Amino acid sequence: MHIRILGSAAGGGFPQWNCGCANCVAVRRNAQANSTLKPRTQAQIALSADSSSWFLAGASPDLHLQIENTKALHPRALRDSPIAGVVLGGADLDHVVGLLLLRELQPLRVYAARSILRILRDENSMFGMMNRVEPQVVWTPMSSGKAFPLLSADGKDSGLRCEVLFISGRYPKYVKTDAAHLGDNEAGAALFFESASGKRLAYLPAIGNLTDRLIEKIQGVDLLLFDGTFWSDDELIRIQGAGETAHQMGHIPVEESLRLLKNINIKVERKMFIHLNNTNPMLNEASGERKAVREAGWEVAEDNWQLEL
Repeated sequence: MHIRILGSAAGGGFPQWNCGCANCVAVRRNAQANSTLKPRTQAQIALSADSSSWFLAGASPDLHLQIENTKALHPRALRDSPIAGVVLGGADLDHVVGLLLLRELQPLRVYAARSILRILRDENSMFGMMNRVEPQVVWTPMSSGKAFPLLSADGKDSGLRCEVLFISGRYPKYVKTDAAHLGDNEAGAALFFESASGKRLAYLPAIGNLTDRLIEKIQGVDLLLFDGTFWSDDELIRIQGAGETAHQMGHIPVEESLRLLKNINIKVERKMFIHLNNTNPMLNEASGERKAVREAGWEVAEDNWQLEL
């Protein structure tokens, strides 16, 4: 399995356009390659079994720049991108807005929970731009619990399989439909990808609770990309004087994740934090928080990393 980490920041990127926190000020001043703080685009990964046909996990608002920064995703000819489809783990804007950047009439397949398909297709007219001709986008519902092959719009098997575990009933604030009328707990999903050789990747950029079922699914994966949004629960409140806690926003803070996953003796070949908010102190490679992450056997994902499983 070939994996490209196209972006590693939380919504807004790093630095965030309207933020003057210490991290954002420092990264603007020291954007050179040897800085202890590196600019980051919004979280996005791409996966392929053959380096020819690629699937995206989510669709970042920074997707255009991320594609241009990744030679493997450059078009092969006129209207011939190697991107075959997208798997959506939720409907948050920083995970779906990039779909609108893929509207130039190349057939794609988009997988999502039935509730997410309803939010995007039935309740948001902007996404009608994805279906001006047939077959522009093949919208495909996915259910929790059973692995399915990732297929292109014309039905070609990519060689990758995906399994979904729904983990959240917290729908984005722009969604007007009452959650009771949407699918049970389908607002957010943990995504598990598997190659023909049995290598497994778990992508969990937003985790509010570690259930026994989720822990069971994580155990033994070859690569874990885990929610690294905030270091501490009160991070935003301390920095900006108001706001919600990490838990209230649907994220387990990293300092808590390190304790929880150590206590349950999670066994994973390689584990990384991704989806880092601009306020997170572990963005600074020289910080004590980054040191604690390294000592616990974790890495902090960066833009443009190329991984192989």
